[in-house]
Amino acid sequence: MRRYWIEKKDLFQDQVNFSGDVFHHIFDVCRQEVGSKFEVLTEDSKAYFVEVLQVTKKTALARILEERSIPPLKEPHVHLALSISRFPVMDAIMEKAVEMGVASIQPFFSEFSFLRKGEKLSDNKIERWDKIIKSATQQSGRGDLMKVLPPIPCEKISNLINPSAGSVGLFAYEGPSTLSIKDYVSKVKSEHPQGIKEIWIIVGSEGGFSHREVEEFQKLGLHPVTLGPQVLRVETACMALVSVLKYDFDLMC
Repeated sequence: MRRYWIEKKDLFQDQVNFSGDVFHHIFDVCRQEVGSKFEVLTEDSKAYFVEVLQVTKKTALARILEERSIPPLKEPHVHLALSISRFPVMDAIMEKAVEMGVASIQPFFSEFSFLRKGEKLSDNKIERWDKIIKSATQQSGRGDLMKVLPPIPCEKISNLINPSAGSVGLFAYEGPSTLSIKDYVSKVKSEHPQGIKEIWIIVGSEGGFSHREVEEFQKLGLHPVTLGPQVLRVETACMALVSVLKYDFDLMC
């Protein structure tokens, strides 16, 4: 079934109004017409099954036939802190992270990141990520939009993780490490029998992390986790870590 993301303001009682970019996408690009039936998703984790009643040159009207609630993401929420990589790689990660149920992505500047400190992401790039996230949300039927936070320096990552509030973290490391992701999960569960609320996964760009950055992460109590003897691409490492964590914490949809 086709699904489309709309703003809550487009709902009025038992009807949905379409205009602007949303109208263009649904009726010009996807060729929906009078009598078409599909779902629309809103930011309050609601899905509405609608039937199109009227289509003009720039607007359309549909009536709501059914309403359902979309289950929220399970805890612990998985967050991804990602050293800014080449943009095609970032685009791919954005899409797959939405489908995998990542709660948010925190881009950051590191010594080997594609963008350096002080460089700004263009408005066009942020707009592109927004479109990728909405498209992936529509495809997967997720009930909320994954957040992409403003980029921060690597040194600020410590502000993201608060162990006393049930927040833990790890970082992917291609160097020597005896802690596998499975070992990490067992360690976290034993150290936090009361449960945790969020897990931060920290992944470097194509160049990985510098020795200084690794030392700083370890001083913060973050665990270097290995994914095996092979060095993985950034996007592969991200999805492998998310997948294993969500499986071991029973977060899979």
